[in-house]
Amino acid sequence: MLATAMVLGSSTVGAGLGLGLFGVLSIIRLRSNEIAQHEVAYYFAALALGLLAGLGAEVNPMIAGLMVLIIAALWVGDHPRLFQRYRQRTVTLDAAYLDDDALREHLEMLLKGRIVNLSVRSVDLVNDTTVVDVRYVQTGVRETVPA
Repeated sequence: MLATAMVLGSSTVGAGLGLGLFGVLSIIRLRSNEIAQHEVAYYFAALALGLLAGLGAEVNPMIAGLMVLIIAALWVGDHPRLFQRYRQRTVTLDAAYLDDDALREHLEMLLKGRIVNLSVRSVDLVNDTTVVDVRYVQTGVRETVPA
């Protein structure tokens, strides 16, 4: 946002265009459960890079630096070593859990980890199933991450 706002502020196009484009991506994110958070980050970064490259008549050192900053932020934020023990899964359980504490306890035992965040996507009382998006930290598991 900083990089795009800096370029839009000094551009003759105006901030309305940039904010409108970001608004479109926000609406897409709100309307779709299938788009993951890291994918939204890539969409916003691609939009920012496109705006930075397309709004100016030339790519000056400030714009090039801002573009490198965006790419570096994506590289650091998506690096496997940053959250190497964190996992995210969509789990379908063969029981309908209405109690969040019991659900959390069952998932911690099943996944052998500490639950950081869970979101119940559906509970089917007829078929006795629960679908959960869960983010957890593996405990007691030592693993190596390729460089």
